[in-house]
Amino acid sequence: MFKSGLVTLLTLFISASYVLSSHADSIRVATFNVSMEASNYSQSDTDGVDANILLAHLRSAEHPQIRNIAEIIQRVAPDIILLNEFDYSPVANPSATALFVSNYLNISQQGQAPIDYPYQYIAPVNTGVPTPYDLDNNGEKTGHGGDAYGWGLYPGQYGMALLSRYPIDVEGIRTFQRFLWQHLPEAQVPVDPVSGDPWYNEEEWAALRLSSKSHWDIPVNVNGNIVHILAMHPTPPTFDGPEDRNGKRNHDEIRLMADYLLPSTAGYIYDDAGRKGSFSGRRFVLAGDFNAADIGDKYRPNVIEQLTEHPLVNNSVIPVSDGGNASDMAQYSRRFTASWGARADYVLPSRAGFDVTAAGVFWPDKDSPLYRLVKDRLSSSDHRLVWIDLRLTE
Repeated sequence: MFKSGLVTLLTLFISASYVLSSHADSIRVATFNVSMEASNYSQSDTDGVDANILLAHLRSAEHPQIRNIAEIIQRVAPDIILLNEFDYSPVANPSATALFVSNYLNISQQGQAPIDYPYQYIAPVNTGVPTPYDLDNNGEKTGHGGDAYGWGLYPGQYGMALLSRYPIDVEGIRTFQRFLWQHLPEAQVPVDPVSGDPWYNEEEWAALRLSSKSHWDIPVNVNGNIVHILAMHPTPPTFDGPEDRNGKRNHDEIRLMADYLLPSTAGYIYDDAGRKGSFSGRRFVLAGDFNAADIGDKYRPNVIEQLTEHPLVNNSVIPVSDGGNASDMAQYSRRFTASWGARADYVLPSRAGFDVTAAGVFWPDKDSPLYRLVKDRLSSSDHRLVWIDLRLTE
C-alpha cells in the first residue's frame, strides 16, 4: 500500500456482541489526546524511557489511568475516534490498538457498557525517528529528542491511532509523513534572530520533514457513504527560542492540511506513495490535537483560522463543557479542551454532506461524581475528549 516501504499496521478485531447503531444516518466523531506514551508512565522523561512500557500496561488490562481513559470513551461512545499521543510500535503483535480495544474498551469500566471498534488504523510517525543532524543547535547530534524528525525519544512516541465502528478503506488511505518542509510554498523558515541566518543549514533544510507526527487522510465507509478523517497532531508552538521554529512549524503543518482541501491550493502536495493532488472526496472531518488556540493567552493570530475560517470547513458549532471554565486558574473558557488552558483539540466537519446536531467536551465540573476522571493529569490526560454528532445529508 505504501511505496515508501514503511510498515503500516491495520488490525481488525471483530466482536460478536457489537451491534451497529440504529441511527444509520448519524455518526459521532471524537478526538482524544490520551497521553498513552512511555514517558507518561515513567518517573522521568529521559533517554532511558522504555518504549515498550505502554504494551506492558495494555496487556495487563489493569492500569488505572488507562481504565479511566477507556471509561471516558465508553461514556461518550463515539463511532469513530482519533487517539493522539498513542505510541506506535512497529513490532507489536497483537498491535497496541488491538490490545487497548480487547483489554480495556471491550471490558466494562465502572459499570459502563463495553464498546468495540472492529476497525483500527495505526501507522508510523516522525516523532523520535533519528536524523544525523543537530536540529536543535545545541552542539550535539543525538539523533533523538530535538534532533529527530519530530521531537521524541524513540520512534513512534506520541503517535496516532484511529478506532472505528465502520470499515476503513485501507487502499484509499493517504499519508504525508515524509512531505518535506522545503516543498511548502512560502514556508515560514525559522531564522536565528541574532545572526540573521536560517536556523537550519542547507543540508538540514533539504531533509527536514514538515509533519512532526504525520498527516492522514483515512476514508471510512459509513453504510455506503465515505467519510474522510483528516488527522494530524502538529507540534506545540513552544519549547523553542526566539527563532520560533516550533511556532512556524505548527503554522505550516496546519497550512498543509488547509491547502490539501482545495485543488487550487494543493498542487504542490505529494503523499508517501508519491501521488500528487488534493482531497478528492466530499465529506470530511478534521480531527486531532492541533496545538493551536483560538482564544486566550495561548492564541497566535492567523494559525487555526487557516482551518476554522476555511470555506469548506464548518466551525459554527463549538464544543463546550461544564468543567472547562471551572478551573482554579483564571480566564478559563467552556470551549477549552486542555487543562493548561486552551482549545487545542478539534473536530471540524466539512460544510458539505453533514448537519451538526450536537457537540461537546468531556470535562465534568468539580461537583460532578465524574470529576474523578479528569481531576489531574494522571487521572486520564491533560487533554479532554472532544466529540461532535453529525447527520449525513445528501
